[in-house]
Amino acid sequence: MQVIDALIFLVYMAAMLGVGYFYHQKNSGTDDYYVGGRSMGPWHIGLSVVATDVGGGFSIGLGGLGFAMGISGSWMLFTGLLGAWLAAVVLIPRVKGNPAFARFLTFPQLFAYFFGSRVGLIAGFISLIGYIGFTSSQLLAGAKLASSTFDGVGMTESLWIMGGVAVIYTVMGGLKAVIYTDTIQWIILLAGLIGIAIPMAWIAVGGWSVISQTLEPEMLSLTNVTWQQILSWSFTIIPIWFVGMTLYQRIYASRDVKSAQKAWFIAGLLEWPLMAFMGVLLGVLARVAVDTGLMAAAGSIIDPELGLPLLLKTILPAGLMGLVLAAYFSAILSTADSCLMAASGNLMTDILHPWTRVLPLERQMYFSKLFTLLLGIFAISIAAASSQVLDLMLYSYAFMVSGLLVPLLAGLYTKNRNPLAAGSSMLLGGITTIFLQESLKSDLNFQLPWGLDPNLFGLSMAIITYFSIQLIFPNYAYRHETK
Repeated sequence: MQVIDALIFLVYMAAMLGVGYFYHQKNSGTDDYYVGGRSMGPWHIGLSVVATDVGGGFSIGLGGLGFAMGISGSWMLFTGLLGAWLAAVVLIPRVKGNPAFARFLTFPQLFAYFFGSRVGLIAGFISLIGYIGFTSSQLLAGAKLASSTFDGVGMTESLWIMGGVAVIYTVMGGLKAVIYTDTIQWIILLAGLIGIAIPMAWIAVGGWSVISQTLEPEMLSLTNVTWQQILSWSFTIIPIWFVGMTLYQRIYASRDVKSAQKAWFIAGLLEWPLMAFMGVLLGVLARVAVDTGLMAAAGSIIDPELGLPLLLKTILPAGLMGLVLAAYFSAILSTADSCLMAASGNLMTDILHPWTRVLPLERQMYFSKLFTLLLGIFAISIAAASSQVLDLMLYSYAFMVSGLLVPLLAGLYTKNRNPLAAGSSMLLGGITTIFLQESLKSDLNFQLPWGLDPNLFGLSMAIITYFSIQLIFPNYAYRHETK
C-alpha cells in the first residue's frame, strides 16, 4: 500500500472520530445517547438502517458468497427487503404508535411491559449476547480486509486498530454519532463501489467475454441456490427485522410513525437489488481473477471472503485503493457501531436497570459510556478467536430469532400474555438452535431432515413451548395495567 492510500484511510478514520467527539459535546442524557433524541427524519434513519444491516458481514460476506456460488448469492438480501417492508407495515405502527412505549430505550423493554421484569431480563441477556456476536463479526470483517490490503499488518493488529476506532467514536457520540456517521459511510460506500471498484474490476478481468468464458454457467444464474438455502435465509433474516435491537433504537429515534415507515421502505430498496448485486458481483469478479491467473501472486485462496479484498489490492492503483478501502471500512464501521450501541443499551437499561436507574443523570451517562467501552473490548477479543464473518453473524442472528420472535408476536398480537410461556420459549428456542448448529459441526455425521436450517427447528420449538405452556397454565398471565 502506498503512502497516499494510508493517508486517505487515516483522514477517514480521523473524520469518524471527529463526529464522535462532536456529539460527545452535545449529548445531554440517555435519550440522546441511546435513541438520538427521538426526532430524526426518514432519510437519516433509512440510510442508517441499511448501513447497519448491510455492513461488513454482508459487504465482505456477500463477496464471499459471490466468489463461491455466483450471483444467486444476491437472494440473501432479497429476504432483507421482505423483512424491512413487512416490519414497516405490521410492526412499526404497533411500536411507534403506542404511547406506552414513548419513553422506551431498548427492545427488551417491550418484553418487560408484556410479560414482566423477569422475562424482560431474559430478553436483555439474549439480545446482549446476539449483539456482541454481531459486533465481533463486523470487526472481524474489517480485520480481514485490512490484513489483506495493508502490507506487514496482521489480523490481530488490524482487529485492534479497526476495533479501537469504532469503539472510541461510539463511546463518545452515542446513537446520534452512529446515525450521522452511518449516513456519511453509506454514501462513501456507494460512491466507492459504483465509481471505482466495480468498473475497474470489470475492466481488469477482461469484461463480459472473459467472465462468460471463464465461469461455469450456474455462477451467472439466479437459480444456483437450493430451496433449503432460501428457506434458511428467510427464517434467519426476515425475523431479525422484528427482533433487532438496533432497529428498535431507530424506530424510537424517528420523529413519528410515517417517518419510521418511510425509512424502512428506503432501507429495503437499497438492500435489494442495489447492494445485493453489487456485493456478489465483486465476489464473482474476484473468482474470475483467480481462475484466469490475474491474482496469481495471491496464491490459492482457501477463504472465499478473502477473494474480494485481494482483488482490490491487485487491481487498484495508489490513491484509488485508499478511497475504496475507506468505502469498505465505512460499511464495516456503520454496523459495528450500531451493534455495540445495542449491546450497551441492553446492559445498561435491561440488565443493570435496577441499579442504574437511581443514578443521577451525569452518572448514567458515565456508566453508559463505560459499558460501551468494556463491551467493545470484549467484542474485539471474541473476533480474535473467530475465523468466518458470515458464519459468526448468522449464528448471532439465529440465536436471537429463535429465542425472541415467538414471544414478541405473542406480546404484540395476543391479550393473554403468559410470562412462563414467554421465558420458556425464549430459552428452549435459542438453546435448540445453538445445540443443532453445534451438532452439525461435530464428527457424529449428524444431519437434519432435508438439509433444513437449525433455526427453523429452534423457532418450531419456541412455538410449541409457548402454546403448550399457555394451554397447561391458561391463567398464568401478566397484565401490565394491573401492576
